[in-house]
Amino acid sequence: MAAAAYAALGSLMHVLDQIQQYACRWLHINRGKIEILYQQVSFLQAFLERYSQSKSKEIEDLARQIAVVADEAQDIIECHVVDQLRDRFEDHRNHDMASLSFFCQDIDEIIEKLDSIKKDLMVVIEERTLQELKSSRTSVLASSSKLPPNVKNFVVGFDEDLVQIMEELTGYKDDLQIMSIVGMGGIGILNDLGVRGGQGNIESGENILSGKRLADCRDDELGERLYKRLFDERYLIVLDDVWSNEVWDDLKLFFPKNRRGSRIIVTTRQSSVAVSLGSQNPYLMSLLNKDQSWNLLCEKVFTKEGCPNPELEDIGKVIADGCGGLPLAIVVIGGLLAKSDMTREFWQFVAENVSSYANSGNDEHCLKILSLSYINLPIHLKPCFLYVGVLSKDHDIQVSKLIRLWVAEGFVNPVREKSLEEVAEEYLKDLVDRSLIMIRKLGCSGKIIRCGIHDLLRDLCVRESHRQRYTRIPRVQHVCFGEEQNVCFLCGDPSTQESIDNPLVLVGFRSSLAIPLVCNACRNTYPHLRLRLVKLKVIDKAYFPYGRECHAPTKLRYLAVKEGFRNWEEVPIRLKYVSPSTRPLLWNLQTLHLDFFIRRGYPLVLPCEIWDMPQLRHVVVRRAELPDPLMKDSIILENVQTVSYIRNFRWTVEVVERIPNLKKLKLYYANAFQDWSCYSLYNLAHLHKLESLFLLAEDFFTEKIAFPCSLKKLSLSWCRIPWESMTMIGLLPNLEVLKLMYHACEGSEWNPVEGGFCQLKVLSIRYVDLEWWRAENIHFPNLERLLLEQVFHLKEIPLGIGDIATLQSIDLSYCGDFVVNSAKQILEEQQSLGNETLQLHVNGERYQVGSS
Repeated sequence: MAAAAYAALGSLMHVLDQIQQYACRWLHINRGKIEILYQQVSFLQAFLERYSQSKSKEIEDLARQIAVVADEAQDIIECHVVDQLRDRFEDHRNHDMASLSFFCQDIDEIIEKLDSIKKDLMVVIEERTLQELKSSRTSVLASSSKLPPNVKNFVVGFDEDLVQIMEELTGYKDDLQIMSIVGMGGIGILNDLGVRGGQGNIESGENILSGKRLADCRDDELGERLYKRLFDERYLIVLDDVWSNEVWDDLKLFFPKNRRGSRIIVTTRQSSVAVSLGSQNPYLMSLLNKDQSWNLLCEKVFTKEGCPNPELEDIGKVIADGCGGLPLAIVVIGGLLAKSDMTREFWQFVAENVSSYANSGNDEHCLKILSLSYINLPIHLKPCFLYVGVLSKDHDIQVSKLIRLWVAEGFVNPVREKSLEEVAEEYLKDLVDRSLIMIRKLGCSGKIIRCGIHDLLRDLCVRESHRQRYTRIPRVQHVCFGEEQNVCFLCGDPSTQESIDNPLVLVGFRSSLAIPLVCNACRNTYPHLRLRLVKLKVIDKAYFPYGRECHAPTKLRYLAVKEGFRNWEEVPIRLKYVSPSTRPLLWNLQTLHLDFFIRRGYPLVLPCEIWDMPQLRHVVVRRAELPDPLMKDSIILENVQTVSYIRNFRWTVEVVERIPNLKKLKLYYANAFQDWSCYSLYNLAHLHKLESLFLLAEDFFTEKIAFPCSLKKLSLSWCRIPWESMTMIGLLPNLEVLKLMYHACEGSEWNPVEGGFCQLKVLSIRYVDLEWWRAENIHFPNLERLLLEQVFHLKEIPLGIGDIATLQSIDLSYCGDFVVNSAKQILEEQQSLGNETLQLHVNGERYQVGSS
């Protein structure tokens, strides 16, 4: 329950921060009581951070109570805020004092409950402190993960990897060499290395330190005995599954540097640990590919290569592939199949339930080993990891969406001078570093774009979520209009539906009343789901022929609405809010994502009230129009970071001042030959935090725009900017990524000038009419990647591009022969000069010098 409790406290803390921030403007609260509650929540968070890994039943029970009370406190506060906002908009100001009185009474009850929990926690802390004093020493020789008998005899599963490891171990170096191997839990076990490498006999830690009973020795005494025992020896030490830098710091002094060619192998699931060891080249173990998985399965089932039974081969390959490349899972299932009656029916059943069989058995081998990765997570990462596990199975996860969901759920702790999204990115990198999340796609600038999770780890997440009653109040809602309206209102999955046991209703598209639908997966994920739904009219009857109302939780922080129409006649025409009084219900909203197909002449118009949502962070819509902000009672939207796909918007001084921290902006200006000055694009220069700008503008004039110096990524499309005007863009001091797409520039010749594009790392040119590009290495001194796509008229890539010292790759897609041949010439010339770093990819395939 610790992770669920910590998540509930984090979400509550977010609400407390928000109401204190806006209390002086339009909220009436008792600051003293809120401060007391804030301190209590901080204490409980600190307690869970300290004792989250405890298996004490008392702490589990208290964590469960914390989660319940934190949810209750958030209910009270949010309802109070909505009531005040309604009164403010409906001019019922005489209700303020009565509302405040009820609010104070409710908060007093919450404080009393938390006080009671805190007293119980103090008793537990005292008892735990006494226990820790009595047993402060832990044995450094204890194994962190005991393997099941049928797993002990396999060696990683990769022969090529083993060869490289052995080359490192048996190299002719007298100095002590430390080799670190990094990978996901269950990726492979090093076995019998001493015999294979001719290093002599293998002894366990107990044999090496034989003599006085180990339990009677102090840590320093054990270390001294180990040092003396190894001093005159050529030794190979394997430290398996090291979890922290501190473990290595405690041990490294006891391994003598005796210049006898000794070796130490450290296996870990965390890249940061491997780096801290001083190992120059940590060995990264990847998952097995399909062929390797099948070969390992055959070895475990048939004790030889290949399958002797042709009837089982096709289904066997499905089973091997279903293990996701994890050797541990393959070995466990291989042992099961080896003992089976070898019928196709049984193998088919196993293929349909790979994860279940991988975790079969009384001690659930895979799950136990993998769960160590979860147990050793810091408490602040556990809710984030569990959340990844409950997202759609067998799908890559879009990182930008995942981060927004983490923030919306309140999982991300604020850090001074950093946005919540920046902190969330650090959380993601930490989970990747711990081999719990896999990178599926990197962006051109090296950022993680898509990620994923192994099926067995996902099963671990689902089990742990059930055990902890992880999520009870969803703050994310997906709504689909049109023919695909029968989707889960939480995840948007169109799978088999179940109605939730709740008397409140959701008005259907064609029927008058319907109960909110929850898919089986979300029903299992949220077994204790509690919903507070309130009627929110978002679409008028002129918009849909049958009328439409949507219900949304007052806690809603992330709203994704998509159009499911398949018939052009039913495509929506206009979206608007029916009543301004609904705005208070969305006071919590952080992300608004509207995905509609917009017909020409019928733009999607957002409501003016969007400028009054204080917590709004991301507005992502498809070519919508955003009205000018109202100046009455205006607020500064300090949290807004993303505004995407906004159409024909005027960037007045008032607008720029309202969103000073905007980081990502996508703009569309679709009307050609218009007066660009009315859009005031020169004011974009005052968005001093803007890092990414996408601009689609037909026949744009560069003299009508000014770019901020903070810009790191610029994407242009259909602008038809003369190539000579690119000099202005080249002067942007922080520009790292430049994408020129679909007639972004106009003309047949580009002559860059020296002194520009000083920080540019990625240059992507797609579908332009460029014929002659006269560039040298001095024009793009820090370029790392060059991407050309559908550049049909270009005569050649300038040979001087190959002389850029930082250049790592040239990627060509559907380009002419002249371009491809010049790229091959550049690669051959660079390799002849000893440059082995540069790579060339043509239509997705890597080109090797000497190949046809």
